[in-house]
Amino acid sequence: MERCKKTMKTYTSALIQRARDMRTNMTEPEKRMWYDCLKHLPFRFRRQRPFGPYIVDFYCPGLKLVVEIDGDIHTTADGIAYDAERTAFLEGLGLRVIRFSNREVMENLEGVFDRLQQEIILTSAPN
Repeated sequence: MERCKKTMKTYTSALIQRARDMRTNMTEPEKRMWYDCLKHLPFRFRRQRPFGPYIVDFYCPGLKLVVEIDGDIHTTADGIAYDAERTAFLEGLGLRVIRFSNREVMENLEGVFDRLQQEIILTSAPN
C-alpha cells in the first residue's frame, strides 16, 4: 500500500498503474473535457487521480474539486448506488464532486464549460 499525503487515505500500486493506463486511454468525452475545456480554466486539473479505492476522472487540488464524466453505466441502479457511495467517500475527504454525462460533454461543451466556471467561482469564493 502507498500513502497519499494530501488525503491520508491508502491506495494500492495497482490502482496507480490503472490510473496511468486510464490517462493513456481516455474516452472521447474525457479527451474533449481535458483538451477543450479544463485546459482553458485558470486552475490546474489532474487526470485520473486515485483517492482511496477510487480513481476520479479529473481533480483540481487548488479547489478540492472532482469532475466526473459519466457514461451510460452510471444510469443503472447499480451505477447510481456505486456513484452515491463513491461521492460520499470523496465528500468525506472534503472534496466537492460535480458530474457531467458523456452526452453533455459531447453535445454541449459550452454549457459544461459555463457550469464549471460557476463552480469555480462558488468553490474559490471566500466563505
